[in-house]
Amino acid sequence: MRLLTKALTLFGWLLSVFRTPGRPHEPHRPSPPELQRKTKMSSSLSLSARGGRLAFLVVGLCWLAVLFDGLDMFIYGSVLPHLLETKTFGLTPDQAGDLGSYATFGMLIGALAAGTIADRIGRKKLMVTCVIVFSLASGLCAIADSVAVFGLGRTLAGIGLGGLLPTAISMVSDYAPRGRGAIIIGLLMTAHHAGGILSAYVAKWLVEPVGWRAAFWVCVLPLLFAPVLAKFLPESLSFLVAKGRTDEARELAARYDVELPAAKSGKQGAADRWTNLVNLFRGGEWSQTLLYWLASFGGLLLVYGVATWLPTLMRAEGYELGSALSFVVVFNLGGIVGMLVAGRAADRFGAPRISAIWFALTAAGVFLLSVHMPMSVTMIIVFFTGVFLNSAQTMIYATVSIRSTPDSRATAVGWTSGMGRFGAVFGPWLGGQLLAAGNGDWGFTAFAIAGLSSMVFIGVAALRSPKQGASSGSGQELAGVH
Repeated sequence: MRLLTKALTLFGWLLSVFRTPGRPHEPHRPSPPELQRKTKMSSSLSLSARGGRLAFLVVGLCWLAVLFDGLDMFIYGSVLPHLLETKTFGLTPDQAGDLGSYATFGMLIGALAAGTIADRIGRKKLMVTCVIVFSLASGLCAIADSVAVFGLGRTLAGIGLGGLLPTAISMVSDYAPRGRGAIIIGLLMTAHHAGGILSAYVAKWLVEPVGWRAAFWVCVLPLLFAPVLAKFLPESLSFLVAKGRTDEARELAARYDVELPAAKSGKQGAADRWTNLVNLFRGGEWSQTLLYWLASFGGLLLVYGVATWLPTLMRAEGYELGSALSFVVVFNLGGIVGMLVAGRAADRFGAPRISAIWFALTAAGVFLLSVHMPMSVTMIIVFFTGVFLNSAQTMIYATVSIRSTPDSRATAVGWTSGMGRFGAVFGPWLGGQLLAAGNGDWGFTAFAIAGLSSMVFIGVAALRSPKQGASSGSGQELAGVH
């Protein structure tokens, strides 16, 4: 009964997220003019309810797409211990690290290309294409007969995965109820960690009795979701406005009472983008920009290094395969909690401070995982490591967004995310090299050092005075997380 009560309470809270906030009711006898005004207000609230339903539809579809994104991203790490134990393809630890980096390299390409492609074909079509790409790529992994074919499949999957997440964030931002953009993005990001949880159960249920290929066949199933996405997901309002399809955008916005994005006065050319990039290095800003980039590099090295190697490193510490996969579940549960908690903490204490503290706590937790402890204690440490690790990186983007001027904010956040993705490529490779050299015990230590370095870099950057005029709209540019 308690579980049912909590579930109903959570469901009610989720529904409230999609309601447009209104003014509190003051009980008194209304005059005729007030009655007329309340009638108009009632009509507006009816429109807001329809807008809430549209937001619920868009966020729900994008949430499922990101869930499949997370499943495909984490599935390799979940089956990796089995691949190494059975020496599939003659796989060695250093080759396994290379394969893990192939996916993150593909994500780098996909993330960098997503904006340009979305501007041409639309965000909806890009999302559908990304789901098809990483689903078919998983099928290629499932039928692979060599390391080369498997690596090609992981690279192609990474391209689809990298293009989907920032596009989905942009989609839900377009349709989020007024004043609820940040929490909607936080809810969307929980889907990525829910996919990680699902990957652990898929590996746990299928790998031993059926084989590792069955896990990748499960990752092909999102292909069936692509037609649903194509049929029911509306096109991005921002894309419609940018393409001059203003009548279509205005009709959709009016029908569902969502805010129509303002048309930009002109397209930003390549020269403008390069000017904004150069501005990040002018005066004394170059040192702060490099500090943000280094912090992001260490943060994503840590995120993807741990995501790829957590089950294998826990096996190396003497835990059974089932227990090692349970750690993946607990780790991602912590990630879901962290995504919902970090934003509120940052609003109260400041994003730079929270990011530095979170990285310090992450480093401590990751280092403690190298010590074999009772299962209950280890589970607690894994949970809190997930809480802090997965949201510490997000707080770097929040810091850059808050401390950037409005005209350079998108460039600053985009390049900070892009530089960090080189760390995402390096992290899985580093874990493989340490294991291949017989230094698996140093894996957690190396990742802990990366966390400490990010703590130092973001902490030093935070000591500098923020740019003037950077507060406007600062909370909106968090796309590209992970």
